Amino acid sequence: MAPSDDNHTKGLLLTAFGGLVLTIDIPLIRLADGDHWPILMVRSAITFSVSLIVWLVWRSFSSKAPAFVPGRTGLLVAALYGLSAVTFMGAVFYTTTANLVFILALNSMFAALFSWLFLKERPAPATLVAMVFMLAGVLIIVGDSIGTGNLAGDLMALASAIMIAAAITITRHSGKDMGFTALAAILLPFLVGAFMTSKVGYRIDDPLWIIINGAIIMPIAFFCLANGPKYLSGPEVAMFYLLETVLAPIWVWMIFSEIPSTQSLVGGTILIVTLIAHSLWQLHQGRRRRQAARALRHPI
Repeated sequence: MAPSDDNHTKGLLLTAFGGLVLTIDIPLIRLADGDHWPILMVRSAITFSVSLIVWLVWRSFSSKAPAFVPGRTGLLVAALYGLSAVTFMGAVFYTTTANLVFILALNSMFAALFSWLFLKERPAPATLVAMVFMLAGVLIIVGDSIGTGNLAGDLMALASAIMIAAAITITRHSGKDMGFTALAAILLPFLVGAFMTSKVGYRIDDPLWIIINGAIIMPIAFFCLANGPKYLSGPEVAMFYLLETVLAPIWVWMIFSEIPSTQSLVGGTILIVTLIAHSLWQLHQGRRRRQAARALRHPI
């Protein structure tokens, strides 16, 4: 297997594992049974502390430990991930889980769009068609929320999708190791959560779930997903958020009996089918390109 194949396989495994771990984030937040701002504060504080400890230990044993925040580019990526964490937590409390994860799936569309605009990576016609279908699915979901009180949460989810896609694009363009940057970014939502908690008060009925989330789930998921752009294209990395799109509503339905509305399911189905079809197409195209590259390196 050629080195490029090794890197691509490593990227697929890394981001797939990160995406799978991320699927239990929302159920753990809901299980904690607390208020919006205290949960944001505690989850962020634990994630940041664990990440910093791991980085310091790694750095003490190896000179090859990545920078916690690599320069100005790292600060920009950290700011985007931090702001996305704030809007994500708001969406958890102000819209349904299904709406949240379905809209977050748009980050793949935005990643392709940003790669086109800023990295000059023109999307294939199939990607453009997929973007149209995905936009239609999200419009169905958001349209169902108008007048129901969920619109604000849907818009927060949309903001999260845009900022995650921007962070992925910048990471890919820089080529830098941003594995810890997404975790360092958690400092921002912690400060926001701490300030708001001082105003509204503290309530978390079952903090163990948030401790598990912040200490284990978030560091693993963020590290894996933030490193993905080193080996994969932005749209490919964003596709692995599809795992959360599919599985998170299932976990919430099993635990809390939260059933999505008919329009949410219709829009979500359009998104999921489009993402699966496009992912399979991308993998097929990537395999063909790598085979062609091997043939050029080793002519008969």
